[in-house]
Amino acid sequence: MGLIELIAIAVGGMVGGGIFSILGVSASMIGFLTPVAIIIGGFIAMLAAYSYVKLGVYYKDEGATYSFVKRTFPHKHIATATIGWYVIFGYISTLSLYAYTFASYAISDSAYADNVWVRKAVAWGIIAVFTLINLWSVKGMGKIEDLMVYTKLIILFVISILLMQHGQTNFSSFVDQMLKDAENARLLHILIVASITFVAYEGFQLVINAVNEMTNPEKNIPRAIYGAIILVIVIYVVIALGALFAIPIENLVRDKEYALAAGASEAIGQIGKNLVIFSAVLATSSAISGTVFGSSRQMAVIAEDKLMPGYLAKRNRQNIPANALITMALLASLLILIGGLQLILEFGSITFLLVSLLMAATNFKIREKTRSSKPATLLAIIGLLTGAVLILYYEFTNKWEQMVFILAIYAILSVAAYLFAKRKHRLESQN
Repeated sequence: MGLIELIAIAVGGMVGGGIFSILGVSASMIGFLTPVAIIIGGFIAMLAAYSYVKLGVYYKDEGATYSFVKRTFPHKHIATATIGWYVIFGYISTLSLYAYTFASYAISDSAYADNVWVRKAVAWGIIAVFTLINLWSVKGMGKIEDLMVYTKLIILFVISILLMQHGQTNFSSFVDQMLKDAENARLLHILIVASITFVAYEGFQLVINAVNEMTNPEKNIPRAIYGAIILVIVIYVVIALGALFAIPIENLVRDKEYALAAGASEAIGQIGKNLVIFSAVLATSSAISGTVFGSSRQMAVIAEDKLMPGYLAKRNRQNIPANALITMALLASLLILIGGLQLILEFGSITFLLVSLLMAATNFKIREKTRSSKPATLLAIIGLLTGAVLILYYEFTNKWEQMVFILAIYAILSVAAYLFAKRKHRLESQN
């Protein structure tokens, strides 16, 4: 794989539904300052990427996150188990987010657009479809997947430009409104939104999963990851500007589950709305398929290491981890049942902030081997920890019951990781 294909993998992983979901949530909290929060969120993603790049170049292990901790702390089963459980449930949250977003846009032009149970039913259905496809066995789509990625990006750019041209807001009035919002908004709120949007940048680490198929990984891993994040920041800012130029804030807030489609319909007509729906469905479909495929195999690998239930490691005659696939689908469906869009967004962002924080700590441990800058690694640790704390602070001050729910999940994950780590230690002692 060359640089263009690797960037496509990373961009495809990031632009998989996040931007379609965060616009309405962000606009409801900080209005016209949404692009600013998106840029800060991109900076946080850069901080997270630094350690992934250094560890990826050093280890050149397609197992990425889980394997980095496993190889850095070979006898620390609790650390390895914890990162494994966190990573898997992070993927479950993003799978839920993609499916929920798919459903929101798929029914946005129907009479059931605001029916939350129809939306959840469609989300469950699309997860089931891609689970069955993966169980049936489908080979990689290769160039077709690349074509899908770049096609959805072109469509999004075209839509954004059309929205800015046909919107009721011009550049001067947009700047005035942004300055007005800046006077009223607190820096804390902007940083909270930036932290919440972090989940929209999750996916850049997929480049490392292709390390065995790429040329010159020492150069292409950093080029692909940093280049993809910069490209995605530009894409997200352009989309946000298009939405804010053309769609009144109150409409973005009201229709936050499918804000871009609703706004496109009002600004550029039914054709624009259909383009948005098509690109959202295309983006989320490819993301759902990729997440189900990759995360189920990582779950099976963790189970093979005896750090998750053994039945998850079982594979069928085609070497497909069927039990892991079905478990991923059921847990993602359960999360959709329990929570709405914002809860899924916040849970996903906190999870990947924590996972990235653990990656930064891992990189700090062997910074001399990975040739990492101590100040840069410490900055990453501080930035990622701050982001996670900010989301929890927002939950505590606004929806404390959601914070309790999120913390309860992490407590369960931590206990499960601890018990399986101790179990593995006992088995090794007996042998």
